[in-house]
Amino acid sequence: MEGETTKYFTNEVHPNINASKPSDNSCLTLAYRTFGDPQNPAVFIPSCYGGKLETTLTFLYTPSKDGPPRVLHDYFVVVCGLLGGSESSSPSNAVEAQHGPRFHPTTYEDNIRLQHALCQALGITKLAGYIGFSMGGQQAYHMAALYPDFVSHIVVLAGSARTSWHNWSFLEGPKAALVHSVDFHDGHYQTPATRGTKAFSRVYSTWALSQAWFRERSWEVLGFKSLEEFLQVRWEGGMGAWDAHDLLCLLQTWQRGDISIFGPEEEKGDLAKALARIKAKVLVMPSRTDMYFPPEDSEFEVKHLQHGELQVIESIWGHFAGGGGGTEQDNEFIVAHVGRFLKE
Repeated sequence: MEGETTKYFTNEVHPNINASKPSDNSCLTLAYRTFGDPQNPAVFIPSCYGGKLETTLTFLYTPSKDGPPRVLHDYFVVVCGLLGGSESSSPSNAVEAQHGPRFHPTTYEDNIRLQHALCQALGITKLAGYIGFSMGGQQAYHMAALYPDFVSHIVVLAGSARTSWHNWSFLEGPKAALVHSVDFHDGHYQTPATRGTKAFSRVYSTWALSQAWFRERSWEVLGFKSLEEFLQVRWEGGMGAWDAHDLLCLLQTWQRGDISIFGPEEEKGDLAKALARIKAKVLVMPSRTDMYFPPEDSEFEVKHLQHGELQVIESIWGHFAGGGGGTEQDNEFIVAHVGRFLKE
C-alpha cells in the first residue's frame, strides 16, 4: 500500500448549527492521506482527540514488513484529520483573522460534511466502511446519521452516538486546569501556554486508563521506570505540547457530539429514534474499562440500531484499548472483528 504524503482539501462548510451565531468559516481545509488502490472499495478513517494522521489506527492499514497483510490491504483507505487537530484547519494554523481565540467553534457536522465533499472529490460514491476510535467513533455515527445511504458499514471503537453527561463533565476538569493557568491569559497568550497544557494533560491522563492498569504498574510494560516518568514523557511531552486553543477546539466538538439533533423536528433529542434511523451495519466495540465510553452506553445504542453488533474489548488498558494503544491481544481482537464485519 502506498500513500504517506499528506494532501489537503479545501471546501466551503455549511453553517454551524450548534454555534451561537452563523459560522464565519466559509472555507475549511482537511488534511488527509490515502493508502491503496483507488479502484478498491473505500474505507474512511478520521483522527481522534490528540491523534495525528501518522498515528491513527495504523495497525489496520499500514503494511507490515514481515507479517501478513493488514486487514484493510484490499481497500482504498482515506485517513483524515479532525478540524482543530492541528493538521486540518485549526486555531493554531488559521489565518490571522481566525487565529487562536478568533477561530470559530466547529462541530461534528462541519467535519462530516467536509469529509463527504472530500470523498466526492476523490471519486468515492459510497463507503464500504467508516472506522473511528473515540472522537473518530463519534464521527462514524454522525456520518451514518447525516448520510445514511453513503456508508454501508461503520465501526465504532470506544466511541458513542452522543456524549454522555459524565463524559462531558470529565472534560470540564482538564479544561479548567488549562483555562485557569497563569500563562493562558484568557486565551490571548503570546507564547505557548505550556503550564496550562501540561496541567491539562495530567488531569486527562488518569481518565484514559483503568484502576487496574495503575494497580498493576503497567507503565513499566511501556518501559517507564516510574509513574512520574510516564506522566512527564508520554503526557506532558505529548498532549502537553499541543497548542492550547487546538485542545479546546477539539474538546468543545467532543462535548457537543449528539446525533439526536438531526432528523425530524418532533424527534430531536430522542437518541433511540436517531439510532433507529441509521441504515448502515454498525459494529460497536467498547473497552470494558473505558471511563469515557463505558460498555453500558454501547449496550443501549446497539439495542436501538437496526443492524447493530456489540463486541466488548476485555482489557485493563481503558480507553486506549480501542485505538491500538492497548496490548497486542487487544489489537488482534479488533482486527479479527473488523475484518469479518466488513465482509458481511
